[in-house]
Formats: sequence, C-alpha cells, structure tokens
Amino acid sequence: QDYYGKELQKTEDLKTNVCVTSARPLSKVLRDALERIHEEVVARYYGCGLVIPECLSSCWILDLGCGSGRDCYLLSQLVGEQGHITGIDMTEGQVEVAKKHVAYHMDKFGYRKPNVEFFHGYIEKLGDAGLADESYDIVVSNCVINLAPDKRAVLQEAFRVLKPGGEMYFSDVYTSQPLSETIRKHRVLWGECLAGALYWRDLYSIAEEVGFSPPCLVTASPITIGNKELEDIVGDCRFVSATFRLFKVPSGSWAGPGQVIYNGGIAGHEQELVFDANFTFKKGEVVDVDAEMAAILQSSRFADEFLIQAGRANAAGLQGCCC
Repeated sequence: QDYYGKELQKTEDLKTNVCVTSARPLSKVLRDALERIHEEVVARYYGCGLVIPECLSSCWILDLGCGSGRDCYLLSQLVGEQGHITGIDMTEGQVEVAKKHVAYHMDKFGYRKPNVEFFHGYIEKLGDAGLADESYDIVVSNCVINLAPDKRAVLQEAFRVLKPGGEMYFSDVYTSQPLSETIRKHRVLWGECLAGALYWRDLYSIAEEVGFSPPCLVTASPITIGNKELEDIVGDCRFVSATFRLFKVPSGSWAGPGQVIYNGGIAGHEQELVFDANFTFKKGEVVDVDAEMAAILQSSRFADEFLIQAGRANAAGLQGCCC
C-alpha cells in the first residue's frame, strides 16, 4: 500500500516495464477523451494500457483499484450523464487525487451533476464501502487484482455486485507457473504487479467456483521486465499481460448452440465487433456460437445488438471463449 503514492510519485518511478504496457492502439474517441482528463490524474496513474469494453451508454460501472481516477474519468465520458462510475482503491493518497478533480471534470464534460464517486477501501471487501448486491452493469479492473492477496474474494465480490447478465472486464498479470516464496515476498516485484500474479490456470478454476461463465480471453501479450536484477530473481518464470471478460449469466439462460447476427449498432464498432480472441462479429454476418456464447449474448447488455436464434452450429468452427 505504501508503494503507491509514496515510493512511486509518478509513472516514471516504476522500476519495470509491466505497468506501462499498452493493450492496443487507441481510437480517436479514446484519445480525445484522455486529453480532457486533468494532468495530475494522468501523471499519478500506474495501470497497464486501457481496459475499456464496448457498449457503455448509460451503464453503471465499478472500477476496482481506480488509483488516481484516470479510467473512471474516461469511462465517465463514455457512459454519459445518465451512467455512473464508482472507483475504489486501497491507497488513500490516490483516492484523494481522484476526488479533488471531480468538479473540474464535470465542468469539462458539461455535466450538471457528478456521475463519478470514489471510495477508499479494499476490493476484497466492497460491502465495507456500502456497495450493494446487483448494482452494477460492469466491473472493470486494470492491473490491480494481482495486488490483492485473496483473489477469490475479489472475484466473489465482483460477482455479488454485478447485475444478472453483468460483466467483469479486466486486465491483469498472469504467470506460466506457480510462484516461489522468494518471488511472492519480494517488495518491488509485488509493487510492480509481478509477485502477486495469478497462475493462469487458477483464474479458470476460481471463476467457475464463484459462478462466472468460463473466462473469455480478449488479448494477451508477453511481459518484459527490463531490469536485470529482477529478471535474475524471477528466473525461468514467464509473465503475460492479459485481458479477460467474465459474465454473470443467469440460470435458465440460453441452453444450446445458436446462430447470431450482429446489427452494427455499437458506436465505434459499426462494421465489426471483436468480442474476444475467438469471436469477431461482422455486421449482418451469420456466426455459429456455442451454448456459452449464446447465453452470454442473450443475457447481457449486448442482447439488443444481436439477432439470436437456435440452430445447430458448425461444431468444427466452435472454439468457445476460453483459451
């Protein structure tokens, strides 16, 4: 906790390349939205890339580990004045930076009343901040869950606060093997998001235990540490930065494979929607999906953007949303 805002005063103080890895090129909409965010908020930000899903208008979104609030203020613009953004972070100094600039951003965005709020608290204990069951459409997190000792509690809490059909869309660091005690107790490796990284297979088992749909891999890229001393400590363990989406699919949702057609109605994705690493939906094109993907699309905020019908999918073409 002391590492952020004390030992790290600005992005340039990071000792590895982990938290400055960009997930993908930014659209003009996102670049313009970033330019409207206060320079102190951006300077005190330590996330890796942007974690921004699609189809956000009027959504209620919770940001786990919001830090200085950069992603919250970006999302604030994307959900619009009818949407709402909540940020929570364990580092009081970071939350103070985020809170201090609420009025500045609401004025900048032309909003009559704030659509953002920030809490100092722990992402494993969202109830302590007063966050109610089934109150959010989306939970996002950007390179933060690795800092929580109890990953299962984080996913359990995210599941609790999501509405039926809601989504957890998050980026984090994963390892190729379980980490040694030496790595897990190294202060700098912990603060730089490596020592607390989850063995990637464990994500799948935890998600299932909590009640989420199988994880859908969106993007993944190898991590280079860029620090010889730390590389020697890590040894042959490999790290990857990956973005996943998990859905809270209600029981009794779509029970079998189907065929779906995307209507092109999501702003910024009019011609095609790259949903994850296995499914890209082009406007007007019939796509065979398995039962899991059909249930996700039918029960989530994406339902109005697709025509979904039952049908025997081409089994040879089905890959599911898991890697």
